[in-house]
Amino acid sequence: MTTILDASEDFASTALAGFCQIYPNHVRLVSNGVVRATTVPKGKVSVVVGGGSGHYPAFAGYVGPGMADAAIAGDVFASPSTAAIARVCRHAHNGGGIVLGFGNYAGDVLNFGVATERLRAEGIDVRIVAVTDDVASAPAEMHAMRRGIAGDLVVFKIAGAAAEAGLSLDEVERVARLANKRTVSFGVAFAGCTLPGAKEPLFTVPKGRMALGLGIHGEPGISEQDVASATDLAGVLAGKLLAERPFGCSRVAAVLNGLGSTKYEELFVLWTAVQNELKAAGLDLVEPQAGEFVTSLDMQGCSLTLTWLNDELERYWSAPCDAPAFRMGRTIPADLRTDAIVDEDVTPAIPLASESSRKVARCICDLFAGIAAMLKEQEAELGRIDAVAGDGDHGQGMQRGSHAAAKAISAAVEAGAGAQTALALGGDAWADRAGGTSGAIWGLLLRSWSNALSDADAPDDSAIVDGARLALDGVTHLGRARLGDKTLVDALAPFVETLSREAQAGKPLAQAWKTAAGAAQDAAKATSALTPRLGRARPLAEKSIGHPDAGAISLAMVAALASDFIGRSR
Repeated sequence: MTTILDASEDFASTALAGFCQIYPNHVRLVSNGVVRATTVPKGKVSVVVGGGSGHYPAFAGYVGPGMADAAIAGDVFASPSTAAIARVCRHAHNGGGIVLGFGNYAGDVLNFGVATERLRAEGIDVRIVAVTDDVASAPAEMHAMRRGIAGDLVVFKIAGAAAEAGLSLDEVERVARLANKRTVSFGVAFAGCTLPGAKEPLFTVPKGRMALGLGIHGEPGISEQDVASATDLAGVLAGKLLAERPFGCSRVAAVLNGLGSTKYEELFVLWTAVQNELKAAGLDLVEPQAGEFVTSLDMQGCSLTLTWLNDELERYWSAPCDAPAFRMGRTIPADLRTDAIVDEDVTPAIPLASESSRKVARCICDLFAGIAAMLKEQEAELGRIDAVAGDGDHGQGMQRGSHAAAKAISAAVEAGAGAQTALALGGDAWADRAGGTSGAIWGLLLRSWSNALSDADAPDDSAIVDGARLALDGVTHLGRARLGDKTLVDALAPFVETLSREAQAGKPLAQAWKTAAGAAQDAAKATSALTPRLGRARPLAEKSIGHPDAGAISLAMVAALASDFIGRSR
């Protein structure tokens, strides 16, 4: 259990601050991340990595000469927000473009993707490399669908070395993609992990058993078997990976990774057996590593990563680097930066608004205060639903996001904001604070909805209905979820369709919304029968059957509360 903390919601940010205080010669703290404390040549390609907290030394521990130039940190097991990613990338950009690396999880794919679009629109050339090394999460022919686990270390190390060597953006991207293509990992767990402040682990493993094919966000394994000896465990780990050995490959980078509570001595014992397995397969080991590199809080378990090397990849894997948590070869001399960090985030400008629009903004403020209170009460239940086949953090994310949205809308209203601006800023705050997939989706949903409102006039019923349609379009376009994927969309789409149909039939907004909220609740319950086709639950699809989707349930909860609010205010 994670026991040393003050407030669970501040755990990730406080840990990041403490890390920077310990390693001032390597990193400097920026909002939601770190950047290299040492100077780099002008025009060098920047390698920026990131993801949720709870995985140290991934990702901040990889920042330093020869590795990454910056890292973004979300909340525990939650993707950093779009705004946070863009903000850290701006600090890291040195004129040569950016290679942006992260593990292949739905929230990261969405947030890093939207941030990339934003940065490209600002004139910064950004290339995305999503690490997809986990063989348990998809077959070899679906490599792009795999999760990213401890392969992050090798891919980011090779990309960082290529950038340090002065390669162009195109070449650094090519090398990073090649490293990812030739990297495979497989892991086991003996006990689950516990979120900061939680009293129970996200999953448990029966005594004397081990879970095979675990994720790094508290996802349980895809199967179980009896705990094995070191020799037999090495056979399990290596066997899964050797099955994908490329023809003619004889040299590998091997990383034996502890997940948080497995002792180094245990890893060293296991390594002797792993090395025997690999050498028996005719492989030469290049700079093998054993230790904690991509953890999952206090999870007890380990994973094995192999990267099938060619001459180019071997050169960059063996190149020197000096990061807080990973060093290889000789130390790279570098000077500390002396320029001050200036964060570009400022208080948002509030456009002029009419009194009628400001009145609606005040109603929106009251509504979101109620939503935040309700989601705080439902935090544990939503976490319980999410933990069946996910990582159990949905309740925390919804609580954080709704609270931030309510706070941002209140501040905007105090500054004289109209309905459109208040809702848009609430959406941005929700996405920025919640992080993860749900944070990004709710940010898109609210900001898209705001585009149908106005600061000049009070929106009529048709504008509110039009906003619902824009919200659905925005979520499905950038989130890429469709009906039947077992996501929030399975409740949102019936809500929007019903609301539109009832409004077109001439029903008052309060009545139309009530009917639509009922449709959303029915649809959310019906997700129990669905098999997830997107997100972290996809590899654990069978475990999800019989349980509703947490995202659909929480959306239906919000729709029902809003229905009561509209009914009282009309």
